[in-house]
Amino acid sequence: MHLIEPYARWRDLYAAEEDPRSPFYGRTYSETECHNTIYNYYIHPQWDEFGSSTLYCKIIFTNYREGYTVIELMGEWNDCIHNDIMYLKRDLADALIEEGISKFILIGENVLNFHYSDDSYYEEWFDDVEDGWIVFINFRDHVLQEMKRARIDYYVMFGAMFQQVAWRKLQPQQLYRLVSEKMSRLIR
Repeated sequence: MHLIEPYARWRDLYAAEEDPRSPFYGRTYSETECHNTIYNYYIHPQWDEFGSSTLYCKIIFTNYREGYTVIELMGEWNDCIHNDIMYLKRDLADALIEEGISKFILIGENVLNFHYSDDSYYEEWFDDVEDGWIVFINFRDHVLQEMKRARIDYYVMFGAMFQQVAWRKLQPQQLYRLVSEKMSRLIR
């Protein structure tokens, strides 16, 4: 797991640790020394911790003018035992919402499992973005099945139209436009 790095192709466009409005502003990273783990397996040192012991993230792009952010996730999303959604909402989403972000694109290719508790933080997050949205792209099928069972799709968008998005071939603005267009079609 220590070989799975956060996506770095957009680093010349945005780095959360250099953004004074980011919750990760001022962080420094080791290129070689791993210190965070997911169930005793070290993960790459570039992943950011935000309170969870099993779920990590990387804000790979944020555009404050247009009010969107792209966040890559890594690990096990466990609301049942670790209340990961609380940390994600309170320590990450709330900080970005205060800075004007209302559209969240979360990339879940490296989310290995999902364990559900209740939907109150998802509902709160949905209410807080008002005219915005929260979209999960490229999550694993078994993770999405658990999310559907938990009925969090009332508050976040995911499913077939947001699966297999070739986002790595796009620039951040192109990804945002693609997701935005899909959301516009759904809302009509």
